[in-house]
Amino acid sequence: MSTLLKAPAAQQTLQQYEQIRARTELICQPLEPEDTVVQPIIDVSPPKWHMAHTSWFFETFLLQPHLPGYQLFHKQYSYLFNSYYNSVGSRVQRDQRSTLTRPPLRDIYAYRRHVDEHMNKLFQQLEEDKLEELLPLLQLGLQHEQQHQELLITDIKYILSTNPLLPVYKPQPQPAITTTPSKAIFLEVPGGTYTIGFRGEGFSFDNELGVHEVLLQDFRIMNRLVTNGEYMEFMQDGGYQDFRHWLDEGFALVNNQHLEAPLYWVKQDKEWHRFTMHGMEKVNPREPVSHLSFYEANAYASWAGKRLLTEFEWEAASQLYPPSPGNFMESGRLEPTAADPANQGMQQLYGDVWEWTYSAYHPYPGFTKAPGAIGEYNGKFMLNQMVLRGGSCATPESHIRTTYRNFFHPDKRWQYNGIRLAQ
Repeated sequence: MSTLLKAPAAQQTLQQYEQIRARTELICQPLEPEDTVVQPIIDVSPPKWHMAHTSWFFETFLLQPHLPGYQLFHKQYSYLFNSYYNSVGSRVQRDQRSTLTRPPLRDIYAYRRHVDEHMNKLFQQLEEDKLEELLPLLQLGLQHEQQHQELLITDIKYILSTNPLLPVYKPQPQPAITTTPSKAIFLEVPGGTYTIGFRGEGFSFDNELGVHEVLLQDFRIMNRLVTNGEYMEFMQDGGYQDFRHWLDEGFALVNNQHLEAPLYWVKQDKEWHRFTMHGMEKVNPREPVSHLSFYEANAYASWAGKRLLTEFEWEAASQLYPPSPGNFMESGRLEPTAADPANQGMQQLYGDVWEWTYSAYHPYPGFTKAPGAIGEYNGKFMLNQMVLRGGSCATPESHIRTTYRNFFHPDKRWQYNGIRLAQ
């Protein structure tokens, strides 16, 4: 083995690479091969495709240009597993990924082994100065795979929910929490000038860059997330039928899709149940409500006489109230959990559900795209989407930070999206 791997940065990055790649396969381990091909809606990608696409990323952006003599595993895999990189070439359209019954799952695992073996060779052969040069790209690849690990969790949940057998992904690792949630209190955040954006050491996406100042008025932030029980009060009060609480597009969505509850909720024997990664469960009124669109979150806030935070208010609050971790995917539960009733301070600021903000996904001042295909990673999506903050129970813990800007179209519900109120 090269003496290069004696360098702490190289050792640490290789270890991180191996751990992250292994976790992707661990997520898929409970699945049957047939589960890995399904794509019920355009937003959801087959698990087999996720595993191949993350390997394609390393092959395309690191191995091909930087490992001398590297041979592609299969010359057509770029067409099959490119996601949206126009710079790289044509691809299977997003809504057609489930048509890829071939290559078989065993070939996808062989592809991953091939990429991992050659990434190890790349680590061994790189000179130290070249490794330093490639570290940002290596980190991007790792963070990219962690993003797909979260998508794997949410996509698997949706896939299994559409099966009439309602299969269990994993058994419940611990009993459901039955304690009363902590009292909802609103914490003061004084107005003033706050610095927004990523600063310091470590990785960040380009959409977090462009450190700038914002001027905020005094506001108050709820110390915990809105619960299922509180959201049921909105439902029982006719919230889904009362146009006064809805943005026009949202109310049209409610009527066109006949929405009456969060995604995965089903009424059985006059009681609400929901599909979870552990199968069907009775809705626990103490747990944070999740799988809501922006429209639903905003309608609830209007009904409650409150509002959603802006993303700048959320980040400012995180500077005053240190984040309290929630329930990251490493814990094994894979569903949101109730807050600690003994804690009256800020709770679950990240790691339980993503929190919709009333902020459009736009570039920060001075934002620039990287040259080439990597420049397509975030910048071209900065329109018609809303920002979410905070991470979810499906987010790898090492992947999240307070400046992280997630973004989705306002109608999307299959992610673990929830509500934190402001006033």
